[in-house]
Amino acid sequence: MIQAQPLEASWLSAFVQVLDRCAIADTESVIVLCEQQSRPVLVQLAELALGQLNRSFYRLVLPTPNHINGPLVRSSGASLALTGQAGAVDALCRADVVIDLTIEGLMHASETAQILRSGTRILNISNEHPESLSRLVPQSSMKDIVRDSVRHLKDAQRMSVKSAAGTDLEVSMAGAQTVGVWGWTDRPGTLAHWPGGLVVSFPKANSVNGQLVLAAGDLNLTFKRYIESSVTLTLENDYVVKIEGQGADCALMKNYLAAFNDKAAYATSHVGWGLNPDARYEAMTFYDREDTNGTELRAVAGNFLYSTGANEFAGRFTRGHFDLPVMNCTISLDDKVVVDAGVPVA
Repeated sequence: MIQAQPLEASWLSAFVQVLDRCAIADTESVIVLCEQQSRPVLVQLAELALGQLNRSFYRLVLPTPNHINGPLVRSSGASLALTGQAGAVDALCRADVVIDLTIEGLMHASETAQILRSGTRILNISNEHPESLSRLVPQSSMKDIVRDSVRHLKDAQRMSVKSAAGTDLEVSMAGAQTVGVWGWTDRPGTLAHWPGGLVVSFPKANSVNGQLVLAAGDLNLTFKRYIESSVTLTLENDYVVKIEGQGADCALMKNYLAAFNDKAAYATSHVGWGLNPDARYEAMTFYDREDTNGTELRAVAGNFLYSTGANEFAGRFTRGHFDLPVMNCTISLDDKVVVDAGVPVA
């Protein structure tokens, strides 16, 4: 039996608010999807919130996959929870709503596209401490803010990213798939995650070139670590072909990517920026590593979010995944500045 820690009223209130925004009709079927090792308090909060909203549901518990040989994955980037679980996938496809509480989340699971094509909508609740989630209940205004950025990205042919630290990255946006996340989903066939408040694009193959410099104070969310020594990534046609720098940050990145023995682990997953003024840059310093996935840091307003790994729209899947929020960048779309030295432009 899943056992949870004592609850706080503010945590339950947050879950009720977010699930209410998902506009779940009383005729819709709802699955609370979790693993045996999912955070128990989140499962309990989701189910209590559905109960308060008078929505029926059932819980689908998957065995947490055994760790396979090779590098650890703790990044909300690629989930193997549904691998080999055809019956579970079928059940999810028949549901109207899935409350996703799997450990890594279904954002890049290979089965997710099939589930969304069936019309199921998925709300991924990131594997965070509930106090973090309760601070980041999405405001209704966030939807319009994110949609505005989505329009800018969809209209653009080129993204340029520069920084005083030396970043000089060019991204072809032709044919890119753009996703905006405001923290809830109320439309069939869509996936959202909470915390939200960001916009990302998945470029087509051979679209990303240049140099990305991770300076002291930038973040590597896979390692749940603030960068302490500069790391320079050289990208050619989507792929990181060179990693340069001194110190632990560079060594860790090199060793981790090499351990996958998979070229796709070096490829670009998505690019975008954070839009959530409530997300706190320093938040990761206040939680033990087991209490955070760092999702809040992806949404910090004005960060340039560069990620390596799976990109379904370029035909790539891999377990390897880096989320790298880079601060103080200037992001331009067809020469129109949308983020100026780390500050979103209204």
